[in-house]
Amino acid sequence: MSRHVVELTDDAPPWAALPRDVSDAMKPHMSEVVGAIIEVIQRDVPAYARPLEGDFGVAVRRGVEVALSRLLLELPGSTEPALPPHARQVYVGLGKGEARTGRPMEVLLAAYRIGARVAFRAVSRIAVEEGLDPTVLMPLGESIFAYMDELTTASIEAFTAEQFRRAGERDRRRAQLVEQLVSGRADEADLRQLATEAGWPIPAEVVVAVLPTERADGLRLALGETGLVRGRPDQVVMVAPAPTSGRARRRLEHALADRRAWIGPARPWLRAAASLRAAHAAMTMPDPASVHQAEGEGPWWVRDHLSTLVLGHEPELVADLAAQCLAPLDGLRPGQRARLAKTLLSWLGHQGERSKVAAELHIHPQTVGYRVGQLRELFGAALDDPTSRFELQIVLRAGHA
Repeated sequence: MSRHVVELTDDAPPWAALPRDVSDAMKPHMSEVVGAIIEVIQRDVPAYARPLEGDFGVAVRRGVEVALSRLLLELPGSTEPALPPHARQVYVGLGKGEARTGRPMEVLLAAYRIGARVAFRAVSRIAVEEGLDPTVLMPLGESIFAYMDELTTASIEAFTAEQFRRAGERDRRRAQLVEQLVSGRADEADLRQLATEAGWPIPAEVVVAVLPTERADGLRLALGETGLVRGRPDQVVMVAPAPTSGRARRRLEHALADRRAWIGPARPWLRAAASLRAAHAAMTMPDPASVHQAEGEGPWWVRDHLSTLVLGHEPELVADLAAQCLAPLDGLRPGQRARLAKTLLSWLGHQGERSKVAAELHIHPQTVGYRVGQLRELFGAALDDPTSRFELQIVLRAGHA
């Protein structure tokens, strides 16, 4: 055989330096080398340590066969690129396949590295046995590893693109799932199918939160895989498993911190719409956060503010009740009216215990007695009537005075 080795120019691929004799020498041994590579890959890559059957087996064998055929039979002595379109698609398919199965890309890359190592050992031995000039071994090794870089790049790009595509599809499914869950009209079987497609484990109970759109940056990342987020023109809706421990509650609160979010009460997952209605009612109250200034920017749990929310649900009716119940205070100066209203609320709350009222208002017990005397003059028998006392507490707790 010829011992000629082509000189390699700076811009030529390494296989350009291989004599055509390489193809003639390797052709009878192709099946042997393919088998050796597959055997070692199955042995040394745990994820592939199974029978090469079905589409998976066809893809792996095809990848090895195309690589060896292209590199050892077609490229020696040429300046052609490593992967023409038809060959590139083989490795694009392998990269997509790994993304679809959920395996990390490192599994396929490990198989590529092992395949390159086995191929170099095998073809080096064959080259010597076939009498090729030993100087061919260096460009042969360079060619194998340069070719491996090309197919690795093709697979990584395909893997990444498929991950982005699947992530986009999953986000679309998860957003669709939110809408179906909170609509209250979806069929259970359809919801379960959509949850499976969205990769969302169905919890026994959920909470639904609403927050302003401008406060939602980074929310998906903060919630992790268990949270569902759906943006709407006027607000963002979040669905998450109902916390079953103090730690879970704190974790959800941390994700929603400083977002002015209202979190609805826990409901069975098929009744997520009820949790949304409560959260939305809280969010749409007139200036809902003003009565919770001590809690900063939220989140606020509906269940911690039920009485306030109930009172705020029909503000006009509560105002009508306040005008009726507090009419005896109408003739007082504003300062005096405010002091007596505050004393009345405390007195009702503590069931007339003067010492507790004094402690709460930071005034002397005698002052409490004096003010209660004024209140009795103004309200008369109403202060002893259970219904009147209840109505007075309602309007005073709603902020009327």
